[in-house]
Amino acid sequence: MTVTPSDPAQSGSLRQAGAPVALRHVVKTFDQYRAIDDLSLDIEPGEFITFLGPSGSGKSTTLMMIAGFEQPTTGDILIGGSVVTHTPAYRRNIGMVFQNYALFPHLTVAENIGFPLKQRGVAKAEIRQHVQRMLDLIQLSGYEARFPQQLSGGQQQRVAIARAIVFNPPVLLMDEPLSALDKQLREDLQLEIKRLHGRLGITFIYVTHDQKEALVMSDRVAVMNEGRIAQIGSPKALYDTPSNRFVASFVGEANLFEATLVGKGTDGLVVLKVGDVELRAPAPGSSDPKCLCMIRPEKINVRAMPAVDGRPVNSMSATVRETVFMGEMIRYVVEIAAGPRLTVKQQHRAETPILAPSDVAAIEWAIADTRLV
Repeated sequence: MTVTPSDPAQSGSLRQAGAPVALRHVVKTFDQYRAIDDLSLDIEPGEFITFLGPSGSGKSTTLMMIAGFEQPTTGDILIGGSVVTHTPAYRRNIGMVFQNYALFPHLTVAENIGFPLKQRGVAKAEIRQHVQRMLDLIQLSGYEARFPQQLSGGQQQRVAIARAIVFNPPVLLMDEPLSALDKQLREDLQLEIKRLHGRLGITFIYVTHDQKEALVMSDRVAVMNEGRIAQIGSPKALYDTPSNRFVASFVGEANLFEATLVGKGTDGLVVLKVGDVELRAPAPGSSDPKCLCMIRPEKINVRAMPAVDGRPVNSMSATVRETVFMGEMIRYVVEIAAGPRLTVKQQHRAETPILAPSDVAAIEWAIADTRLV
């Protein structure tokens, strides 16, 4: 019997319905090591979600369990509302792009892309149609007779994605597929994958340890640490309002220093003290007087002289300890009287003077950018 995958291109659109994915109290142990610790998560149909975390955080193990290459010790995995916890990987009907692409070196580009359809018994003429549709989609028309070793790393990556989506899976899993590429190509392909997701409408589940990659591409990011989700939210929410020290330090660069909460205003702000310096910040969820203050380096302005214009800012004097010219920005390390050293990133503009080590400057940042974690 000939099995033909659904072809959204025939209706004039490449978009199709993604499937929801759910994890219910999933635990995964290896001997005595608990790699995943009671993980529950709902992924919306058509969502682009990224598991982000350091090595050993459990992100790849989670992806492998969704794929069916690892079995949970306890808990359940659902795809499209159906429990697939013990369903073999080949019967889950989901696409997978590996870190090393895993292209068959003895098959041409067209044969690699068409391989999943051949395995499903699709007729040769239909395979050719689907392969051509994929080649057009990944902008590699004319490359169908080449072999993987004749392609660049970026081209191989696109072929791997085409092979993973040619049979119209409702879910696509990607395990650090850009890690082997150089910086510029990696950044270009991040945007390409994001656009591809927008065109296809299927559920993308992505794994990376690269924070910028996660922020650029995702609808939501699940930051993992020690087998648990430390925080999940939109890229903006994770960057602007991290819920704990780990997320604040792992997602982007952050200045973190201890402060003491000494008062509350009627405007919804609190008063902090760092040494003898008073700062203001949005009220935290906790009433603990000892707190951790976070300021992103790019939120801080460095001025040769303090600006007196009545803006709602935190301001203090600081001594420049290190100046590094980085092209598009100047990176400073400054020391405040209270003791902590702060990192500051300032855009390089013609009207902005570059301060030298030992210069005394004023630093300031918006009160709303002062976060307590």
